[in-house]
This record gives sequence, structure tokens and C-alpha cells, in this order.
Amino acid sequence: MRKILPILLALIGLGGGVGAGIFLRPPPEEAVVINPCGDGTAPSEHADAAAAEGHGDAAAAEGGHGEGDGAAAEPTREYVKLNNQFVVPVVEQGQVAALVILSLSLEVKIGATQKVYTLEPKLRDNFLQVLFDHANSGGFRGAFTEASNLDPLRRALLEVAIKAVGPEVTNVLISDIVRQDAA
Repeated sequence: MRKILPILLALIGLGGGVGAGIFLRPPPEEAVVINPCGDGTAPSEHADAAAAEGHGDAAAAEGGHGEGDGAAAEPTREYVKLNNQFVVPVVEQGQVAALVILSLSLEVKIGATQKVYTLEPKLRDNFLQVLFDHANSGGFRGAFTEASNLDPLRRALLEVAIKAVGPEVTNVLISDIVRQDAA
């Protein structure tokens, strides 16, 4: 009996886990129809209505809805991942208390990728200055990933990106961020 009880409990636990996995499995992707419009109408109806009002480009850029004939709308933006990560020291009481490592990408208008790569040294210098200022003002202390801390950083990075590259830059994306405290 001592040997059977653990085996029996393991089998019951395994069966319960499999049953829960089957029961809680999400529906297959092809069966899921998502209507971002939320009003019960088909997305193509909104694209047709927006095109009739002269807002076809805005509807395609925001919702990704095509012309309603099944053709995919051409993207108006592209993303440029900057080649190297940014390493920012967090200095407290004259000592390096932590290092923050970030990966950044830029959202740019179509065709501006080469311009970004050409101006990358200047862009990196400007970004590092903003990141150092953010670190010195305490932006990477505590809950540094909260929106209230990252939004001003994104705005400042976007501002210097527009100064360096031009109005082709529409957004700065923080794709990775890690803080490594000193031992």
C-alpha cells in the first residue's frame, strides 16, 4: 500500500493536469475572428466607409484594413534596429551601482532606413547623452520600467532622433531593457 499510494497520487495529478490543459486550451487560430471595430460590423465595411469619406490611408495605417478587396495595404512605416546595445551606468555616491542595457529601434517612414544607418554615429551619441541624463536624474532607479518613467525617456529620445535624422523618424521603440546591479 505504501508503494501504490504515491504512484496513484502521481497518476491522478497527471490526469488532472492533462484534463485542465485540454479544457483551458485556447480555440484554434483559424476559428478566432477579431473585429477591432467592436461594433458588430465587418472590418471591410469600416474600410469601405473610411475610403468613401476620404480617410482610406488613415484607416489602413491605423487598423491595417485593406481596400476591402482582400489586397493587403502597403505599409507606411518600417523599423530600423540600431546595431549595438546602449550601456548606461547608474552612478550612486560616486560608485557605479548598476548598468542598464537597452536595445533601441526607430520607426521611420518608408525609404529612410539608409539615412538612419548613415547618421547612426551621431544618433548614438545623442541617444547616449539623453540616456546618461535620464540615469543621472534617477530615471533608472526603483521601478524604472513603469510607464511614468519610460514615457519621458521615449519623448526625449524621439526629440533628439528627429533633430539628428529629420521628420522621417516617427517613434523610438525600446525593444529590450535590463538593469544589472553591481555586486
